[in-house]
Amino acid sequence: MIRNKFSKIFATALLGLFLVSACTDLKVDEVDSVLLDTGDGAFVAGDAGALLLSAYKDLSAFTDQANIFSLYDHVSDEMIPPTRGVDWGDNGVWRTLHQHTWDPTHAYVLGSWNQLNSRSYKCNQILASNPSPVQAAEAKFLRAFYRFHVMDLFGQVPDRGVNDGVKVNPKVYTRSEAFDLIVKDLEEALPSLPTVGPSATNVTASKAAANALLARLYLNKAVYKAARPEGPYTFDAADMNKVIGYCDAVTADGYSLETEYFTNFSTNATKEIIFTSVDGSPQNRWFMTLHYDNDPSGWNGFATLADFYDKFEANDQRIGNYPAPDGSKFSGIGRGFLLGQQLKDDGTQITNTRNQKPLAFTRDVPLSGAGTEKGIRVIKYHPSNAGKYIMLRYADVFLMKAEATFRGGSASKSALEQVNELRAVRGASALPSLDAGKLLDERGRELYWEGIRRIDQVRFETFDDTWQDKNVTEGFRVLFPIPQQALDSNPNLKQNTGY
Repeated sequence: MIRNKFSKIFATALLGLFLVSACTDLKVDEVDSVLLDTGDGAFVAGDAGALLLSAYKDLSAFTDQANIFSLYDHVSDEMIPPTRGVDWGDNGVWRTLHQHTWDPTHAYVLGSWNQLNSRSYKCNQILASNPSPVQAAEAKFLRAFYRFHVMDLFGQVPDRGVNDGVKVNPKVYTRSEAFDLIVKDLEEALPSLPTVGPSATNVTASKAAANALLARLYLNKAVYKAARPEGPYTFDAADMNKVIGYCDAVTADGYSLETEYFTNFSTNATKEIIFTSVDGSPQNRWFMTLHYDNDPSGWNGFATLADFYDKFEANDQRIGNYPAPDGSKFSGIGRGFLLGQQLKDDGTQITNTRNQKPLAFTRDVPLSGAGTEKGIRVIKYHPSNAGKYIMLRYADVFLMKAEATFRGGSASKSALEQVNELRAVRGASALPSLDAGKLLDERGRELYWEGIRRIDQVRFETFDDTWQDKNVTEGFRVLFPIPQQALDSNPNLKQNTGY
């Protein structure tokens, strides 16, 4: 393992790093077998290729249901983590995220901080290990990707040089400074990154991936450069035109919308997938929601809110479908939102063994004291043919361009025309008009449970709203606290306002 070089970048408490729900069985392994420093500031270059492969494998951290994913989706209006009897209580770790009552000691705040910053530092090591121009470009993309999430979640980005001794406190960049550094990494990486078209197995950095991330950066620039983290935000037309340019560059590399929505999340994806995890399995996404009596059985955990489900039209293919009763189309588990009676592969009803009644998922679901059948479940990656875990997808790029147009950028089609083009592909009716609320709703319908809802709600200034079982309206919570252990180890870090 890399020695205590990280001790002042992030807290070293491994229990916090690896803590996952007591209801779960799968964990993300944190493995790095390359020794690169002696602990006293004397850096020893490693194998850039081996380190780069390790850095790609580290993306598996995003597939876990805890830590990074939980800070993006459990805090949003699209997911609820109900306690079912003694299951999923976990000392309130999930409830406090949903209710916006977390503090600097929250296990997943610490876990996310540790995971993201350690991965960013590994990219520094790659860049100091004599990489080829392409390897250096990939490392800069990955560093930008990891730093983006640190900047977005915490508003401060620590950075340690590979030759700094353990007594050196890592430099800390402000949110605005970090934005500029991330853009610089991506702009420097672009010329050496390969041009790669869509594939279900796009597991390495490409021009399209860098352009997609640049589009996301500039779409959110008003947030990251704001005088106050909670806003209000002012979107500059010049930045929106940059978003449109980056989105057009992705399209030019051959990306387009899949005509069948759930193909995106399967091994058959051919049009939209820009960047995926090397070997991070998406299986936690179905385990974390399916009932104990589904096949495969799940951990009977998370659900969506009825208010979010009601944003969909009945004919919108994104709401999902149920398999043919004879199992000829899919296995017995449906795709999309699972509501009502659940069936086996042969079309017969599943019995809820907890109460010996037919297993029928309900619209209602309380945050605490929920029955095992309560709540609408969500399946995007289907157990029968799940593809790799998606990091960047073209529909997000498509909608970013529409939003940039809506916010003052110049495009050949209006924002409404672009949104309706997507809706037509998805089988939804055309919208007669477009406003900020409708645009946010459309992003929710397209990208639900893909780990981006918090970013969208912050940008649209709805993160401080209330929804079921979430009544806290504290603007400072657009940023998470710096973990207490990190503050204790690096005096250059300052706690975010409100914590």
